[in-house]
Amino acid sequence: MEILRKTITNMSFDETVEHVQTIVANEGFTVLLTKAIDQVIEKKLGVKDYPRYTSIMACGADLAKAALDVHKDVGTLFPCSFVVYEEDSEIKVAHVSIMKIAAELGFTSQEAMAPVIKKTNERVSAAWGKI
Repeated sequence: MEILRKTITNMSFDETVEHVQTIVANEGFTVLLTKAIDQVIEKKLGVKDYPRYTSIMACGADLAKAALDVHKDVGTLFPCSFVVYEEDSEIKVAHVSIMKIAAELGFTSQEAMAPVIKKTNERVSAAWGKI
């Protein structure tokens, strides 16, 4: 299982954001928040024309519970995020496995997180295959 997944889409930026939200929701995640980070940068820092960057924060309640049951500190990495951004005239989507990172960072052992990582990977892979 990869820690970082990235892909390039052939859709517009807005279509990609909507598509990722729909796919993630269809795979059993709750979309908690979709935030245009580029707009926050413009509003707070006055930086105009910053490349578009949107974070889609999602939660698989069963996966979150399973991770928290292993170790409560894993929750500091929540929620699961997918990002859509512009780079080099392309629209890209990226996702990082927070469950795998939790074990890599030593929040808990690889062995203890293995079932959670496996289950999360299955669900994210199903979504990723449709992005």
